[in-house]
Amino acid sequence: MTLSKAWRFESLGMKDMQQILPQHRHRGQIKKPTWIIVLLSLVCVFLVVAYIYPPQTSTACYIFSASGCQTLSSWLPPAVRELSDAEIASRVVIDNILNTPPVESKNPKIAFMFLSVGSLPFEKLWDKFFQGHEGRFSIYIHASRDKPVHSSNYFVNREIRSGKVEWGTVSMVDAERRLLANALKDPDNQHFVLLSDSCVPLRDFDYVYNYLMYTNISFIDSFSDPGPHGSGRYSEHMLPEVEKKFFRKGAQWFTMKRQHALVVMADSLYYTKFRDYCKPGMDGRNCYADEHYLPTFFHMHDPNGVANWSVTHVDWSERKWHPKSYEKKEISEQLLKNITSITESVHVTSEERPETTIIPCMWNGMNRPCYLFARKFLPETVDSMIDLFSNYTAKT
Repeated sequence: MTLSKAWRFESLGMKDMQQILPQHRHRGQIKKPTWIIVLLSLVCVFLVVAYIYPPQTSTACYIFSASGCQTLSSWLPPAVRELSDAEIASRVVIDNILNTPPVESKNPKIAFMFLSVGSLPFEKLWDKFFQGHEGRFSIYIHASRDKPVHSSNYFVNREIRSGKVEWGTVSMVDAERRLLANALKDPDNQHFVLLSDSCVPLRDFDYVYNYLMYTNISFIDSFSDPGPHGSGRYSEHMLPEVEKKFFRKGAQWFTMKRQHALVVMADSLYYTKFRDYCKPGMDGRNCYADEHYLPTFFHMHDPNGVANWSVTHVDWSERKWHPKSYEKKEISEQLLKNITSITESVHVTSEERPETTIIPCMWNGMNRPCYLFARKFLPETVDSMIDLFSNYTAKT
């Protein structure tokens, strides 16, 4: 019987064998992916329902994560936030200004805005810088403490009505806005440069004029610093308009095109947030509005319109609260050469393990020297700088 059965099996063809052999393995391969799809669908429905109707008890939350219900919602895309009336109005004004083609001037000028406590120790140096270029620049001085005594005719009667300025407070931003408001009165002013009383020019006037006037961006420093002196200064009181992910840091010293100057003057909503919630001692933090307001504001509203570096060089290598000050013995042609040859912008975070970001200084698609001005030069260096400036700029 066994041999006859074996013979019959050998005589059968492949089609006959398939009919005789059990089919459960083949059917199992069809059902398996079906059950996986059904299971995944149920899980997705469950998650969506849990997101829309989140569990309210701590026990239910613990089912998803020991850290609570927020972890579950973080898996899903954030809900679109409804803007307030003030935010909608602000964005409409900002967008309209940015999208309006700039009015061309027959005599475009650069507005040089000096933020000072009184007299400008480098007026004689700036006098040499401006000579022969009358009609291509304007000067504005915000002297917060003493009335300046001038040594150059270019600076006579160029003071604006000023207010008290305290380091580290929003009064620094207020002074910047006063300077911009006065400079904007002249329709020929097309680019605006903020300078301190310790700033010096590194290049001749023509070089600076061409650098600033023939580019379509503003040189505003803006970078992300997750450390305690960056995002660590953020206050949740700025919500909902200013979220922590948008919070940026940067140097105070900027240059900006006219459209951006108009946007700054039109803003009240975001300025108010920084005025009220970015100040020394706020929530146990020291937040400085002049380092965060403009970098954050332009990162939010026109990130591609700013260079993300400042054209004013400042040496922070000493890692102190204030930058390095240059003394008379340090003034040399090599110093100027070292600064003017820099073609990369360096940002260092304030984390326990600092991270360094290096980006090339791009100007109209080409890598260029980063700096046109520098600080912080002590008054004792003025004569040395005057002697050096003419010789150095003639060579470069």
